[in-house]
This record gives sequence, C-alpha cells and structure tokens, in this order.
Amino acid sequence: MINLETLSSGSIISGKERTESGRKTLNVYNPFTNKILGEITCANLEDINDAVDNAYEVFQKHMKTMPAHERSSILRKTADLLEEKAEDFAVLLSQEAGKPIRESRGEVARAVQVLRFASEAAKSTYGEQIPMDSAIGGENQIGIAKRVPIGVVAAITPFNFPLNLVLHKVAPAIAAGNTVVLKPAEKTPFSSMQLYKLFQEAGLPEGALNILMGPGQDIVEPLVTNPRVKKVTFTGSGAVGWKISEMAKRKKVTLELGSNAPNVIFEDADLDIAVSAIVMGGFTFAGQACVSAQRIYVHETIYDKFLEKLLPKVSSLKTGDPLDEATDMGPMITEEAAKKAESWINEAIEQGADLLTGGTRTGTLLEPTVLGKLTPEMKVVCVEVFAPLISVMPFSEESEVIKEVNNTELGLQAGVFTTDINRAMRLAESIESGGVWINEVSLRRYDHIPYGGIKDSGIGKEGVKYAMEDMMDTKFIGIKLY
Repeated sequence: MINLETLSSGSIISGKERTESGRKTLNVYNPFTNKILGEITCANLEDINDAVDNAYEVFQKHMKTMPAHERSSILRKTADLLEEKAEDFAVLLSQEAGKPIRESRGEVARAVQVLRFASEAAKSTYGEQIPMDSAIGGENQIGIAKRVPIGVVAAITPFNFPLNLVLHKVAPAIAAGNTVVLKPAEKTPFSSMQLYKLFQEAGLPEGALNILMGPGQDIVEPLVTNPRVKKVTFTGSGAVGWKISEMAKRKKVTLELGSNAPNVIFEDADLDIAVSAIVMGGFTFAGQACVSAQRIYVHETIYDKFLEKLLPKVSSLKTGDPLDEATDMGPMITEEAAKKAESWINEAIEQGADLLTGGTRTGTLLEPTVLGKLTPEMKVVCVEVFAPLISVMPFSEESEVIKEVNNTELGLQAGVFTTDINRAMRLAESIESGGVWINEVSLRRYDHIPYGGIKDSGIGKEGVKYAMEDMMDTKFIGIKLY
C-alpha cells in the first residue's frame, strides 16, 4: 500500500535518496482540497551532476551490455507489479493531480500497457545486412547496420499524466539499453517515486534510473547542457520546450509541446457519435491535455442541432471530488491556472463571444464551458487554453474550414467527423498536424502509435517503437572476406 499520510521524497541517485537537512523543500498540494499532500526535497547542482555521472557509469558497466531478454524481463516484471498495485497508483494520481478516479485507473492501465509494449520492443531492435556488392569494389564484403543505445537520456515530464508520460520516456529508454535521469513535474512527483520502487523490485540496476526533484528553473539547464547527456526528451509548454532545444545544441531532442486541437464535423457525420466524442475530448482531465479538443468547427447546416445535443451533455457533467466515483471532472492543477482560463473566457465574452454553458469558477474547479460566436484572433481560439473549454464555430465550405484549421502555428492532432471516405482522406492529407483522426476526437491516443507534432507543437515522435528509434544510434560494421 502507498501511505498517503507520509508522502515525501528527495532525489534518487544510485539508489539513495537525498533528503539531508538544510536543503530547499517544496510542499506538494492536493489540487482539490488545497491541503498539503507531501513534501519534496529539491536537488542542487551537485545532485544534478552526480545523477548524470552515475547514469553514465551504470550505462557503461551494465545497461550497454545487458542482454535484450534481461531488459525485456525487467520491463515485464515492472508491468506486473504496477498491475498488482493499480488501485494504489490510481488513488495517488487522483490525490496529486486532481484526476477523477475513473480517469486515474485508465492512466494506470495505459502505463501497464506501455511497459508491456516496451518489454516486447526490447527484443525487436533489428538492424539490417547491407548488400555491399551493390557498390563497385564491394565484392566479398559483408555490411551490417546495428542499432546501439546512445547512453544517458534526460527525461523532463509534465503534471497532467504523471505516470504514463513518464513511462513514455523511461520505458523506451530502458528497452533500448540506455540509462535515464528523470525530472518529474514538481506538482506531481510522488507517482514517479513509487514507480522507481517497482523498477528496483523488478531488478533494474541502481543508477539506471535516477530522479531529480524540484522546480524546472533550477534543474533543467544544468541537466540538459551536461555533456554526458546524449538525448533530451521533454513534454510541456512550447515556450520551455524551444528553450530546451536551444540549450541542447547538438544533442538529440524530442519535444512534445502544446496545441489548440481542431475537430471538424461535417453535415453527414453521425451527430451522436460526434457529440459524445467532443464531450470526452474537451473535458477529460479538465481539458488539461495537449490534444484536448479545443476548436470545434461544425457545418452551418447542423450547427444548431449539434449544440442542442452537445450543451445538455456538457452541463450534466458532474464536477467535484476526484475520489468520488460519480465525478466526471475534477479540479484544474492550481487555482492560478483556473483563474487564467476564467480570465480568457471573460475576455472572449467582452469581445463578443457567447457563453453557451459553464464559465463559473470555484477555487480550482472551473465549470465545463462552451463558447460560441467566436473570431479567430480570440485567445480561446488561437492559443492553447489547457482548460475545460471548447469553442464551437460554424463553417460552410470544405476549403474554408481547411484554411481555418491550418491558420495556426500549432499542429499536434486533429479530428474529422464524416461518413464520406473521400472527403475524410482529403482532410487528413490537407490538415497540417502530426496526426489526424477520422470519426474520432483529437484527444485519442494509443501508446504504440507515432505521436508528435509539427510546427510549434514539437519535433520527434513518441509511441514506444518510435521513441526508441531516436534513443539509439546506427553503427555500421564492415567485414572483408579473404
């Protein structure tokens, strides 16, 4: 059992927790109750350097040469242990992130799946034999392209999926034979600590995963610029992500950044399916997801009918205690975040938008909100809101809506609802984003698909197989036969 009465953690380096007196500490708050959930002891510069140095040594001594079947076994055992403790982890996620318990259980189930995908992938890092005699002079030679791990991976993760997004970085890195220095979000640090314990129990060598606790402004730059770090993988805001990219210079970098995900609903769509999908996509975890449905474009001939079906479903969502089984939507991560979203709603209304439902804030709880009568320059349309808020706008022509959808510097995922396969494929080809769903909402993500944005939404791909590709190098080995 995870004891929620005594949650505290320091950085973990080579299996040892650093919590000595005199260090800076931070309280971690339950977003719903605003009560202190626990405390973390923050890393200092010495800890950061020690974590990287230790990860490098463990890579050289253990992980670099660990057989694939052993890495696979560790990941599989960790998955089994997590599955056994699933309810404990779900409760912890609800406590530290404010996520409704049903959503927390879903995140834990996905995390187990990520570990199992990684366990399988650890044994499938194939290279290739190159036909050397394709080149003049290549007769009697053998060429092999071999996939090899790169070394120390720095992983920096956000608050909104504090278990699954950590594993989307840690599990592929271990599967590929690397070591990891993890900087979890300081608002949701305890799930990473509990996950670490499972890895240790499963047999991961001490130092193959080191954890640095504390705020990003103190840790990220010395971590990212350390010359022994060979790969940086970050999920979070665009402003921070592109700064990290500049810091990393010649290192490999994956950035999973923000979006203002568009969803397009044509006149021939199944409205019941579309409405249910948009409600799920716009208000899961209070809209605090990079691919949360934000911009909803509805054909003008069904616009009123769509709203007639949508608004009652949105207004009936139950907000409140994340641990209540009946709760559909919990709090936002902080009151500051809720106030910011509220101010954007009020600004849009002052600029002429219609408040169709919701809009009221109580502390960290912001009612599920739908706005209409919007213009493209309003913040709620053109900037990522990261809140339980969707903007519904009519359109008349396919070419018009494509232009509106692409009128942004963001591009992570999109959704298109239509029964016309030709139209669906035209939209899928025309929309500028890393992924397009047809007859499914933009929020949908499975853990083995290539996931990542274009434009200001990031670079690189996640999804276990695709993350591993950028956590390895290709080494050529040539043999001349006598």
